[in-house]
Amino acid sequence: MLHNKRPFHRASDNLTTYHLKWAAWEWLYSQAECRAIGFEVRLEGPGGRVVDVVGVGPDNRVYAIEVKASRGDKARDDNDSDDLARLAGRGPTMEDTVQFTGSVLEAAAEYATSSGVSDLESDPAYRQALANHNNRKKKRDNHARRVSSFSTKFRDPGFLRTAHCHYLMTPSGLMRRDELPPYWGLLDGTPKVVVEAPVKQVADATKHVLRNIAKSNSTAMMTEYGVIRAKGETAFPDNVGTVGT
Repeated sequence: MLHNKRPFHRASDNLTTYHLKWAAWEWLYSQAECRAIGFEVRLEGPGGRVVDVVGVGPDNRVYAIEVKASRGDKARDDNDSDDLARLAGRGPTMEDTVQFTGSVLEAAAEYATSSGVSDLESDPAYRQALANHNNRKKKRDNHARRVSSFSTKFRDPGFLRTAHCHYLMTPSGLMRRDELPPYWGLLDGTPKVVVEAPVKQVADATKHVLRNIAKSNSTAMMTEYGVIRAKGETAFPDNVGTVGT
């Protein structure tokens, strides 16, 4: 395991997550006998979800491994469609509240103006109504963002069709066997199999997966080398030096 220099270390990954990703890579290579492996591979197309570590093994079997360094991290993706529906169902009520506080704000403004108030911000009733309205709008907007980013990754049938075997990789002892989502296996950071993942019958996606592993690895290598990519512009560093003869 690497401890000092940390190649391909993403800024968003803490050290535990980084080591677990390499443990997943080690397991895929040594135990699953994968010879095509990549970090941060998008299996569902350009707008799809990213898988932490992906490998293709013998008989073109595709392995998808999600790394979770904490229980909270695991819980964020362990929801189902009913959880999403319940969360989204709160939206109309929150919108009604925004409309109501907006009408109160409008009435407060009209009353203050009819009372001769020239600066609405100086009127206590108006300021209170404005604060209430802004607070409700903020809660509505936060709720909408939460709905849009709400993850059903572990229990989504579509995501489960992206690989023959899905595994969670966690620190040893973090998860119990009965906490696993259906159709998932469990690896620990030693690395070893704690719970074997069932092999699902999925459509042959090997060519697609290999292409996306290659794209992910090319991007990771360029980032490691110091290539700067932004808004369609790519700048390669001038740090190779002159090749001697």
